[in-house]
Amino acid sequence: MDEDAFWQLIEECRPTGPDPDARRLAVTLIARLASGPLFRVTGFAEQLSWALYRLDRKEFGLGMSGDGFLYARAGVVAAGRTEFDSALADPALFARYAAGNDWAEGFLYVPDRAYEHITGEEWDRRTRYCYDSHSNAAGWSGV
Repeated sequence: MDEDAFWQLIEECRPTGPDPDARRLAVTLIARLASGPLFRVTGFAEQLSWALYRLDRKEFGLGMSGDGFLYARAGVVAAGRTEFDSALADPALFARYAAGNDWAEGFLYVPDRAYEHITGEEWDRRTRYCYDSHSNAAGWSGV
């Protein structure tokens, strides 16, 4: 899955109306990805990890707990490509997510749940980019 397909899938699955914690989005994405093929699930996981990694920078997360920062970054990604690109360009836009109103912890588990639906097994996921908070060393240099 390339980056454009990743963002398109998120847009296609976005519910109408409020979904501040992205639970409805996650349920729809899981159902869509679980219909296969498996390489779409792994591709989604790679693109998700890349997006979260790109947001893992000190100007966004300084002073936040590791979990809170991760859930806030997930909220930005769940909000879609326009919001993601805007937040990357202007860290002040990230503040709304850092406040905890739009945390999207469940969104992080979308590929894992879809994988389990397809294979019947738990996924010991490994992606190219680690999305744990503070794993992007270049984004935190000078801290």
